[in-house]
Amino acid sequence: MNDKLEKSIQALDEKLLEKHRFDTGLFAELREMQKQNGILHGDRPICPFLRPHFISRTMYERIGNAVETLHPAFIRLTEAALENDEILAEINLTEKEERMARIDPLYDGLCASSRFDTFLCGDDFKFLEYNAETPAGVGDQKSFEKVFEKVPEVQKFLAENAHYKPQPHKNLLDSLIDAYRDFGGKKEKPNIVIVDWEGVSTAPEFYLLQDYFESQGCKTLVTSPYELEYDGKILRSGDFEIDIFYKRVIIHEFLEKFDEDHPFTRAYMDGNICMANNFRVKIPHKKTSFAIATDEKYARIFTNEQREMIRKHIPWTRRVRDSRTTFEGKEIELLEFLRRERERFILKPHDDYGGHGIQIGWESSASEWDDVLENALKDCFIVQERAGTNKISIPAFTETEAAMQNMNIDFDPFLFLGKMEGGMVRLASQSLVNITQGGGETALVVLEDF
Repeated sequence: MNDKLEKSIQALDEKLLEKHRFDTGLFAELREMQKQNGILHGDRPICPFLRPHFISRTMYERIGNAVETLHPAFIRLTEAALENDEILAEINLTEKEERMARIDPLYDGLCASSRFDTFLCGDDFKFLEYNAETPAGVGDQKSFEKVFEKVPEVQKFLAENAHYKPQPHKNLLDSLIDAYRDFGGKKEKPNIVIVDWEGVSTAPEFYLLQDYFESQGCKTLVTSPYELEYDGKILRSGDFEIDIFYKRVIIHEFLEKFDEDHPFTRAYMDGNICMANNFRVKIPHKKTSFAIATDEKYARIFTNEQREMIRKHIPWTRRVRDSRTTFEGKEIELLEFLRRERERFILKPHDDYGGHGIQIGWESSASEWDDVLENALKDCFIVQERAGTNKISIPAFTETEAAMQNMNIDFDPFLFLGKMEGGMVRLASQSLVNITQGGGETALVVLEDF
């Protein structure tokens, strides 16, 4: 971002604190707005910030070019895994996941919606994970914008600076309907069901999306896997006939509870329901997919352009095992190397979410790291090279006072059938930037360069 934009943002921050440092009335109003608009994690409002995060058009488009190049790379990886048992074994699907992944979803494009979790570092950025399965946060942008309508200084800043507000919720609906059309669906306004377990922390977003989908003429129902019935032709929830199954329930959680005789599974296997995202997305979603993407052994899967984008923007990643591999072109004994260089690495379970099970090498003692490595050998973990991250200063409020806070930030771009539109902006004081682990979120605004 150029100096002029940086100075204008700094001036906005100064005005916000000058006017609202002790404005407890505004703080209460912003919290209440979040509750009304469902911007919550459980009962906790997740935006304690007085303004959106601003990103320059140049950076936004650079990230867009990268993710739109990598999306087809992960399609190629998925196809290679389904054709090659060695690659599929590296992904480490369960038997049920593999059986379901082999069923043709009957539409192209793999992911109707997906998200790359991304650290920004100076003018660079690194993709840490690919949420190809069921990315949350698509509805948050619209809701945050309503919250910041209550902050006059933010509205004045936007009026004075050319900008773009992404609308990922619109692209989500378009991508669901496009997948439905490709699937063979004929209804002009298909019925949509949003499916997850009752009581999940992300449930408020489902109702925001339901309101938008219905405003566009698509009848929409929020329900759980326990409320589905199938007569051999049509999948229903009560009297509601389902055309598009917008899957928010996590695949491995669903398959742990149900077999192929579940009504939805039977409808999917019969080709009678358009599911987005489909079961195949479990392949690129597993964090082991990054181990394949960054290992020279599998470079043949990708095009030259994709390999270059992987080299630039995906950190070195490997499955944790007692083996030899390569790092920066040199052969290494993996476990010995990880013990010696723990401050350069982070360990993650290959298929979990919400920051669960992550161990940060640079925040661990040698003995703690050894114990984690031993445990990782008993399961499927990946190790990933540390990615730098920007810290930003942003005005944040508590019950009684607003002040500038230095926060780690990630920007997680959404893709809809492979095209980027907007993204989550998450901030946290700790190394792990995650809403589940106590982090916050704010809106995204793209500032036009000048």
